[in-house]
Amino acid sequence: MSKTKLEYIWLDGYFPTQNMRSKTKVVNDFSGKLEDCPMWSFDGSSTRQAVGGDSDCLLKPVAIFPDPARKDGFLVMTEVLNADGTPHESNGRATIDDDDNDFWFGFEQEYFIMDTHTQLPLGFPVGGYPAPQGLYYCSVGGKNTHGRLLVEEHADLCIAAGLNFEGINQEVACGQWEFQLFAKGAKLAGDELWVARYLLDRLSEQYGYYIEYHPKPLGKDMDWNGSGMHANFSNTTLRTAGSKEVYEKICEAFRPVVKEHIAVYGEFNDQRLTGLHETASIHDFSYGISDRGASIRIPIATVESGWKGWLEDRRPASNGDPYKIAGRIVKTVKSADI
Repeated sequence: MSKTKLEYIWLDGYFPTQNMRSKTKVVNDFSGKLEDCPMWSFDGSSTRQAVGGDSDCLLKPVAIFPDPARKDGFLVMTEVLNADGTPHESNGRATIDDDDNDFWFGFEQEYFIMDTHTQLPLGFPVGGYPAPQGLYYCSVGGKNTHGRLLVEEHADLCIAAGLNFEGINQEVACGQWEFQLFAKGAKLAGDELWVARYLLDRLSEQYGYYIEYHPKPLGKDMDWNGSGMHANFSNTTLRTAGSKEVYEKICEAFRPVVKEHIAVYGEFNDQRLTGLHETASIHDFSYGISDRGASIRIPIATVESGWKGWLEDRRPASNGDPYKIAGRIVKTVKSADI
């Protein structure tokens, strides 16, 4: 009889920024298939998802990946359900209207690596600041590059887990990095992003670091870039349109629902979306070709391909929930008068 460790991962009920929770279920003679992952439960009163007198919440497995850091282990992404089997109010995945996987998403996850002892980003001296921004972006060498060992190990773990991991780079601020993921299907994109975050957070425990997803961890008035999670997206219409007019209609569909998007694009995003540091102001809406200062960027590759490709929403913050972000984008694109 073989034993397998299934790590069930879910999102708690903290609002507006949810946290990952996980626990291990050991099962016998596991097939490795999602359909053979049993439903499980947890104490929702400990995660702000239930009250003590009626505390059971259910975990519904929705995606499975091999766990590259554990022997005989798998990572199981789950949705939280109420005891009666209906989606819990904290369950953003269940609200995504993309059952046919027509929407493709590529997320660019930025983050800061923080030293647990100093509570500062790597490369920041206690009581002071490193050299100004300029030489950190895509740098090499110990003077300007901090945390590469963790970042490289995280990339290896994601690839070994079977995630569609597409790249890494150091970002503009000292101690800031980014990874990219792509998936065909809005729900799968969210699944993979959360599992990649889980692997990163778990790995940081070994280094004496923690990962900071706050979009402006160095303070809103500091002259340092914040962290975003740019959302690149397409559907069949965007991939085959061949029309500037169609792209403009889809972009214009975002204009009247700016508040609805900002509401799910991450906490403290007002500190990041200032109109500076490669962002558009949170108070404006704009789009433009190859414009990284716009709310939505139309990639030059899309234009050069005859208006066939994708769009990039640059507003989501690094701490946003990819399920809620993707769900809102899907809803808005589908509302466009095409």
